[in-house]
Amino acid sequence: MSQPTGVHALVRRTHEERVLAALRELGALSRADLAARVDLSRTTISEITNRLLERGAIIVVDTDAGSRAGSGRPAERLALDPASGQFMGIDFGHRRVNVVVADASHDVIAFGTTRYEELATWDERERRALDLIERLGLENKIHFGALQAIGIGVPGWGDRAIAAGVGTLFTQAFGTRTIVDNNVRFAGLAEALRSRTETVNDLVYLRLSDGVGGGLVVGGRLLRGSTGFAGELGHITADPAGQMCRCGKRGCVETIASVPAILAACRAAGVDLQSLDDLRAAAAIAHPIVERVLRTAGVAVGRALGTVAMTLNPSEIVLGGEIITAAPALLDQIRSTITYELSWALDAAPLVRASELSDEGGALGAVAAVFQQSSLLPTYQDAADPIPATPMQRSIS
Repeated sequence: MSQPTGVHALVRRTHEERVLAALRELGALSRADLAARVDLSRTTISEITNRLLERGAIIVVDTDAGSRAGSGRPAERLALDPASGQFMGIDFGHRRVNVVVADASHDVIAFGTTRYEELATWDERERRALDLIERLGLENKIHFGALQAIGIGVPGWGDRAIAAGVGTLFTQAFGTRTIVDNNVRFAGLAEALRSRTETVNDLVYLRLSDGVGGGLVVGGRLLRGSTGFAGELGHITADPAGQMCRCGKRGCVETIASVPAILAACRAAGVDLQSLDDLRAAAAIAHPIVERVLRTAGVAVGRALGTVAMTLNPSEIVLGGEIITAAPALLDQIRSTITYELSWALDAAPLVRASELSDEGGALGAVAAVFQQSSLLPTYQDAADPIPATPMQRSIS
């Protein structure tokens, strides 16, 4: 007995939603890749994509001729129509705000940054961000009429009122949904999703900067925790008798391995370093006292990350922040300490590396989080309520 027409229509819409969700999260895919991704037959995928092409919901962006092995007709790669939607990522740092705008096919169509004083009020930071967005729109001929969602990263995560206020402001300004989270956590997500072909589903990210923060990616998704504090690795106690931390405890990793802490330790040891540039110059000549301070900080970070690695068993640990490139001895010591901490289980030892993204990582991660969480684009004919999408497995490129 054949099924009623209504059931057939529902099944068809469900299949279309799965295809659109995969293209939204992963970008351009061939029909074969789509079939494997959404677990449908190639015949069904062909029927669905032909309908979506006819409706203008998706487009052919290129073929796999450049990467195809062997003979045979190159396969078309399909993507959402870039004009169908825009997605924005905003990263409020301590002294600057970065903005990234991507289209529905995951291509970045605008990026910009503007600076403000570290003590600038949130009203000032928000105004600078809105001015930057307006400038990007004018320079790139973007009108934001198709803006679907905004991801916003803010430093720290203790003041929920600030986070809520920022989210409300941008929701009202653009009439779209916003998600707000820690900007370092977003940078960790961007590192995990840094490549179209190489994805890290389980990753620990730690940024050493004015403060120390982190992010955890588990199963390809950003881990927030029950109350949003997952990844606050800077406040793991490294020395119970150490310096007082801004969190109220003593001896947190941040009191030993943040940039201000390392500079202060160098000055206390008799080397007058006032800035990161001073530290970079001293590290370049392997100044013995500076090297000792860096090694001490590296041990503290390595022990903390070794414990995290034993708990989560990540495939990669990524270290970000300006000091990682300025002082390679710090990364070397962190890597050595983690190796020692996991020496009893060598198979569990993760790759420990420096960040591959620079200062744009937080904004890119904010866009990636939006792609992970956004609903299907509502402008297509026959759109229905979205179904859960598979984890995003690539970053913005």
